[in-house]
Amino acid sequence: MNTASMYIIIVGAGQIGTPLIDLATSTGHEVVVIEQNTARADEIADSYDALVVNADATTMSTLEDANIDRADALITTTDVDATNVMVCLLAKRVGVPSVVSVVHDPDHMDLFEEIGINIMENPQRLIAEHLFRSVVRPSIVDYMKIGEQAEVFEITIDEDAPIVGKTIQEAASERLLKPDMLIVAVDRSETDEPITPKGDLRLEPGDLVTVYSGSGATPEVTDVFGHYENPE
Repeated sequence: MNTASMYIIIVGAGQIGTPLIDLATSTGHEVVVIEQNTARADEIADSYDALVVNADATTMSTLEDANIDRADALITTTDVDATNVMVCLLAKRVGVPSVVSVVHDPDHMDLFEEIGINIMENPQRLIAEHLFRSVVRPSIVDYMKIGEQAEVFEITIDEDAPIVGKTIQEAASERLLKPDMLIVAVDRSETDEPITPKGDLRLEPGDLVTVYSGSGATPEVTDVFGHYENPE
C-alpha cells in the first residue's frame, strides 16, 4: 500500500541527513533540504530531486523560505544539539505536526523530550553498541533497547537449554521465564510463518525466539536458552 506523499524539511546534509534525503526523495515525498555549507548544498541540489536552501536553519526567515507552513514533518540532523533544539523549537512554534531530531549527547535527551520533540539517539553510538554487543554476546541475533533497561532480542534455543521440551506455561511456572520476560514470537525451520506463542507451545532446539526482557539480555536471561556466555 502506498503512503501519501509528505512535505518534509530535512535540516543538515551530513552523514545522517544525506541517506535520509535519499530515502525520502526515492519514496516520492516532497523534500526541502536546509544546509548551511555551500559546497554540500550544491552537491545535494545536483544529486537529488529536492529544493535546497543554503542558509542558517536557526532563523525563522530560512524556515519560511523552506515553506515551513506547508511542512508535514521536520527532521533535524546536524551534529550540534543546540542547533537541533533551536530549529525544533521554531518548528513547534509554527505548528509542524511531526518534529524529529537526532540527539548526540545523552544528557540532552530530557531537554528534547520536555519540549515534545521525537528523538533519535546518535546513530554512530547505536552502531557502536550493536558492534560491541555482537562481540560480547554473539548468541543474540538482534536486539532493541526499550527505555533504560528493557530489551527485545532474538536468540536461538540451544539443544541443551533448560527450556527445551517445556511449554511456555511450564517454563514460566518453573521460573525459567521470569515475570518480566515474555516470548513474543517463535521462528521454526519447518514453518513458513512465525508462530504466535501460546502457553501450550512446546519449545524445541533450533527455535529462533523473540524475547522481551524487562531486565535486558543479561547472562542470567540468556542462560535459559542454552547460551552460557561471559559478557566481560
